[in-house]
Amino acid sequence: MLDHIELAVSDIEAARAFYDGALAPVGVSLLMTLGSGPRAALAYGSDGRPYFWIVQGPPLTGMLHVAFTAKDRATVDAFHAAGLASGGRDNGGPGLRPQYHANYYGAFVFDPDGHNIEAVCHAPA
Repeated sequence: MLDHIELAVSDIEAARAFYDGALAPVGVSLLMTLGSGPRAALAYGSDGRPYFWIVQGPPLTGMLHVAFTAKDRATVDAFHAAGLASGGRDNGGPGLRPQYHANYYGAFVFDPDGHNIEAVCHAPA
């Protein structure tokens, strides 16, 4: 079980604009901010529990992929639209991905640092 994840970003304000918008449809919001400048951190989560941390710093080499669970397919659609509107780049619009399983409905958006952020619903339509 995943407890939390942290990812480094090159521009924390651009990341905040992206994640504030893109994660709202899946029920994840900014819960706290820590520090400033080169030691800034943002903690996102739900139900008062932070589990997705963004820190200012050089991004890791290579792409990180993070998937958030969506309650239904409309939420996946909303995530994709919000991610694009918040400065993300499309990496696969909402739709079924039967190569994973028959009900896998996901959408993918690159964040400002090129990390692949996904929302996925596993429930049938």
